[in-house]
Amino acid sequence: MKKINRALISVWDKSGLDVFAKKLNDCGVEIISSGGTARYLRDAGLDVKDVSDLTGFPEMLDGRVKTLHPKVHGGILAIRDNTSHIEDAKKNDIELIDLVVVNFYPFEETIKKDGVSFQEAIENIDIGGPTIVRAAAKNFQDVSVIVDVSDYEKIINNIQNNELLVDKELNYSLAKKAFSYVSNYDASISNHLGILNTDNSKNEMPDTLTLHYEKAYDLRYGENPHQNASFFVQKDINEACVANSKQLQGKELSLNNIYDADSCFETVKEFKENACVIVKHNNPCGAAIHDNQLQAYIDARDCDPISAFGGIVAFNKKVSKEVADEISKTFIEVLIAPDYDDEALEILSKKQNLRVLKSPEIVASSTKSKDIKKVVGGVLYQDSDDTSDEDFEDYKVATKIEPTVDQISTLKLAWKICKNVKSNSIVFARDNKTVGIGAGQMNRVNSVQLATIKGEEHYGTEGSVLASDAFFPFRDGIDAAAKAGIKAIVQPGGSIRDEEVIEACDEHGIAMIFVGVRHFKH
Repeated sequence: MKKINRALISVWDKSGLDVFAKKLNDCGVEIISSGGTARYLRDAGLDVKDVSDLTGFPEMLDGRVKTLHPKVHGGILAIRDNTSHIEDAKKNDIELIDLVVVNFYPFEETIKKDGVSFQEAIENIDIGGPTIVRAAAKNFQDVSVIVDVSDYEKIINNIQNNELLVDKELNYSLAKKAFSYVSNYDASISNHLGILNTDNSKNEMPDTLTLHYEKAYDLRYGENPHQNASFFVQKDINEACVANSKQLQGKELSLNNIYDADSCFETVKEFKENACVIVKHNNPCGAAIHDNQLQAYIDARDCDPISAFGGIVAFNKKVSKEVADEISKTFIEVLIAPDYDDEALEILSKKQNLRVLKSPEIVASSTKSKDIKKVVGGVLYQDSDDTSDEDFEDYKVATKIEPTVDQISTLKLAWKICKNVKSNSIVFARDNKTVGIGAGQMNRVNSVQLATIKGEEHYGTEGSVLASDAFFPFRDGIDAAAKAGIKAIVQPGGSIRDEEVIEACDEHGIAMIFVGVRHFKH
């Protein structure tokens, strides 16, 4: 165990600092600080030694230089068991520092502000803080380092007989967190400056991409039981998603559970209306909107009840008691929604293995998100495919027959689901629900045929509308759709054979609109 005699404190986030520092003072720990932190601690009635008194140099360059001095870094980096280090410290009148408490200028918060200037972003790049933290973390065997205010308690819990004692294992865990904190901070700076020009204009993509994720928890297993897996998440996610949802009950999640739950929840978020989506093996197998949530679930389930068995179910509104009761009659792997009635949770609790996730409230995000896909040796980085209703703002009627108002409404539903189905994707819909889904086929006509097979198993396809994630390259897909009884189609358009496809629709009496947007999902 090592005794803490001297602490250097320099923080931007002062949450809980007064209470923590008083505990240090009560244990006889000398506190060294500077700038606003020193003033804050003195206002709290604590004795504080200025860094400038330690170094013999004043703060300078508008505060850019405070702690960059051998008397600070020598006191942190000296290895206590190294005789040469201790002799050097004594020879140069360096006082040993046993605890470093530092968090950085708010760079990430600064760059999120509207209209933030290039220079303001630059001035919020902390220099001394990361340097001190890295030094303390490197010398973890002798120095404790805190970058997270929630860790104050870990130090305080080590007070024994009015002395503050820490062990190497605690210091190592704090050091690992410190290096991660510095890494994330530097990644934010690198990524932001990578797209920013000195005139404050921005490039579409950064020159380099640094990713930083923190492990949320280990998973039950990966894609298969013989694969180990963990779930890593972004810090401070600003939208409702699987990554910031809370598991209320059920077995541990596997990688496939999370992957499918993400696909399901992101699809149901497409809707403002009361909606239910069911996903199996990363493809929607049923979806519906309805004023009555129970009916929305039944309609989504009965699109393909065989596939829905053992699937993932997502809602975009609070789950009611009636829905929970109906869900409990069958087997599903994961249920995710922004909220649940108390009675619903009581019913669901009887299904002990059912994984129930509660997301934050679903709100529209003004921030354009990014999508990352992994390949061997690299990543593919792109804008997320965030468009849906906007696609219909300037649609073009391509055929002689115009779609009805009801057909346009149903085409919008089919389009949102089609966007979230693996390509090539075809979705049939009728009466505010999907009736057949053709996913992941290597040609579009097979996707139409698969959607037809699925539709005829349960709801039937006559009178349905069709959404296609990309253009029809030939009329054969239209001919197959006509056999299934399709009455209206939405597709991007843009094929060199568009006229041939339009002619086929006119022959079959099918209305077709072009929206000019493709939604491949690989």
